[in-house]
Amino acid sequence: MLTFLMTRASQPRARFYRVEVAYNLFGEYSVIREWGPRGAAGQHLLVWFSNLRDACAAADRWRKRAMQRGYVSEGTTV
Repeated sequence: MLTFLMTRASQPRARFYRVEVAYNLFGEYSVIREWGPRGAAGQHLLVWFSNLRDACAAADRWRKRAMQRGYVSEGTTV
């Protein structure tokens, strides 16, 4: 499992954005994206991929897009 956690200090509340790559029970790879105000339930979106390469490429693309929008990386978990 690979997880990127990013935050953005915005007015009036800080926000979070999380991208996670995980292997699921059906032999596919899932990319889970979560975002919203920090300390509250946010929104999430789940996308399936047939191979790890495509899943990691998509996760990296979404991570870069979030960083362009002002999110700063808090850490990466492998």
